[in-house]
Amino acid sequence: MSLILPFSDKHPAIAPDAFVAPNATVIGDTEIGARSSIWFGVTIRGDVNSIRIGSDTNIQDGSVVHVTRAKFATLIGSGVTIGHLALVHGCTLQDNCFVGMQATVMDGCVIESQGMLAAGALLTPGKTIASGELWAGRPARLMRRLDEAELRNITETAAHYARLGGTYRAQLATIR
Repeated sequence: MSLILPFSDKHPAIAPDAFVAPNATVIGDTEIGARSSIWFGVTIRGDVNSIRIGSDTNIQDGSVVHVTRAKFATLIGSGVTIGHLALVHGCTLQDNCFVGMQATVMDGCVIESQGMLAAGALLTPGKTIASGELWAGRPARLMRRLDEAELRNITETAAHYARLGGTYRAQLATIR
């Protein structure tokens, strides 16, 4: 069963149709929107600031979402994909953006709608990825503009994970 914990007087608010994997942890001042999916081994820790996650967003296996005390909440929009083992910390991910596997998004960063951070990239504090841009590397830098197929893939991936989360949710309900 998922570990859903309050911190101080703040309790997570999770949409009834969201999928939270049985071994995921959600703590404190955290909101998770409709049809979003929080996959196996994910930790979302809204203890010293708030975390807001929109609808149809997927946070994949082993990822960590945290905040910066008294400075940066973590705001994740709708239709966002966060790949396996990513670290998202005190930043803003606008609707329909993409964070690749094992990427790190640090304090004060913004990834605009339809922006993409490549797998393994490190987005250092305060950087902004503009709409339609692909950033990669450690530290990350602008590589190029995304093409139409890549932009479509961002939306299609989020929709796929929303459906997959619903399937998992239904299947797990039958075995509990």
